[in-house]
Amino acid sequence: MSKLLKFQTLAIQSTHTKDKTNGAVTMPITLSTTFDREADGTYKSGYIYSRIDNPNRHLLEKSIATLEKGKIGIVYSSGMAAITALFQTLQPGDHLLLPHDVYYTVSAMAMELFGTKGIEIEQVVMYDLKAVKKAIKKNTALIWLETPSNPQLNISDIKAIAKLAHKVGALCAVDNTWPSPVLQQPLCCGADIVMHSTTKYFGGHSDVLGGCLILKKNGNLAKELKHIQKLTGAVPSPFECWLITRGIKTLHLRVQQQTKNAQKLAKYLVKHPKIEAVHYPGLKSHPHHKVAKKQMTGFGAMLSVQVKGSAKKAMRLTGKLQLFTTATSLGGVESLVEHRKSIEGPNSPTPNNLLRVSVGLEHIDDLIADWKKALG
Repeated sequence: MSKLLKFQTLAIQSTHTKDKTNGAVTMPITLSTTFDREADGTYKSGYIYSRIDNPNRHLLEKSIATLEKGKIGIVYSSGMAAITALFQTLQPGDHLLLPHDVYYTVSAMAMELFGTKGIEIEQVVMYDLKAVKKAIKKNTALIWLETPSNPQLNISDIKAIAKLAHKVGALCAVDNTWPSPVLQQPLCCGADIVMHSTTKYFGGHSDVLGGCLILKKNGNLAKELKHIQKLTGAVPSPFECWLITRGIKTLHLRVQQQTKNAQKLAKYLVKHPKIEAVHYPGLKSHPHHKVAKKQMTGFGAMLSVQVKGSAKKAMRLTGKLQLFTTATSLGGVESLVEHRKSIEGPNSPTPNNLLRVSVGLEHIDDLIADWKKALG
């Protein structure tokens, strides 16, 4: 497939396949768990068993690799399954560097599953390059970035941190779920690995769970990750792969419009007297706006707001909003809002009065009016 094609075209072409059986334009869902074997022991189709591979999964993996400009894509049953698989490639004595405000489940998983197995885990203010440089050690094996961070929307400099990682032979991995490849492509900025929770913008309709890793090189790490995928079986079903593949076809349209909505909502809320702070990299007042502008083509459809007052006041506000469903997750066509500290727990660095907002595809005038009424 030509690298000169625009993203919108690649999204359609990379998810399209010719059905040799009946000429279906949309790829059929291959639900079979097992595949026919020839008398000589070979498999004509190339497929053996759906834990190992499946036509729907194969197409999805090729598509996500194409969109992120990587060599190989590997899909999993969830974003956390994808991250866990990557961390499984670390060895006892390796040093893993995480952001101080990393998604709370990543921190918990790393500490509880790998910190007790000889992996040295450290958290650092990732947007502070001096702090990152100081934290890197000779045994640093992986630096994990989350930019924008969840839920405080801090921005880390991918290119600069990738260079620091490579100086000591470490890998740089980026959670690119929030921007999606529509707005940010970390492999083009020097990163080695990209992760997505495909539950979010790739699926786009809050009806499918999935995750993926995309690698810049198809080398030993890719082989190890494919082996882990095969042995552990943390793979999405054919139907889930089909849903995510379908979501990719409209990914660009959805993300672009949701980003426009988020930008306008952020500009409205930042001026409201009952809002203490708005965290959105598209605002010039954001401390990392210049870095975001350098590595992103848009600022995403996620923002966080701090309501003036207590956690209870912030939580009460979610009940007053009519067009924003109070629910976990993000990236769907509908707008969502959630009080994060109550989900993450008392040890979370998230402010007590912070609400995370996933902006959907509703008309922006209606969304702003909803906040205006709720704030009073």
